[in-house]
Amino acid sequence: MNIDSFLSLLQFSDGLFPAGAYAHSFGLESYVQNGSVTDAEGVFEFIRSSIEGSVATTDLIVMLSALRCVPRSGGLDELLRLDAMVEAMKPAEELRSASRQMGRQMIRIGAALSEHELLRSYFQATESDSTAGHHCVCYGGVAGVQGWSENDAATAYLYSAASAMAGSALRLSPLGQLRGQQLLWRMRPVIARLAGDAAGKTTADIWSFVPGLEIASMGHAQLEARLFRS
Repeated sequence: MNIDSFLSLLQFSDGLFPAGAYAHSFGLESYVQNGSVTDAEGVFEFIRSSIEGSVATTDLIVMLSALRCVPRSGGLDELLRLDAMVEAMKPAEELRSASRQMGRQMIRIGAALSEHELLRSYFQATESDSTAGHHCVCYGGVAGVQGWSENDAATAYLYSAASAMAGSALRLSPLGQLRGQQLLWRMRPVIARLAGDAAGKTTADIWSFVPGLEIASMGHAQLEARLFRS
């Protein structure tokens, strides 16, 4: 990867990138409030289960599919098709909304920084509400335009997801910064394995099985007090 592509990968995958991930717990807040997650080990299992059972098997594959369609003719139509697929595959409204909100922020910035015709057209489609603008599709579009390799993009995408969940855990429980970094350190082999497993997969390989996470996300809106939006 050349230095420009590498720096763009760091920028778009940074925890400080204003996609809005900090506002979401992705279902973790429900587990903390009902006592299912009470310590660092519980947080680790939550992150691992979410990554292995949903992010890596659905969103990651869609992201890579979006990345691959960038150089093709008809790339915009493919992005719109992928967006519609993701919209139909997320049963929990809060998770759908989180994905749309984060994606629209990413494509807004991605289109402004690169001025690539495909990203601008896709951004306009999200602005007119012609498409949902899910995060994995927007991330893949940016990845393709910036020239990230599939493995680098997959690894960064999974790490960003794990980092966002770990950041939520630090605000929901008194784990401390050191414990948070230890959680991410432990996730490295999981992330590396799942990024490698995603190589060559297409939307025909998508699957997901995290009913507990989806139920927790659906119940989040009914909590008496909430720190996060999802």
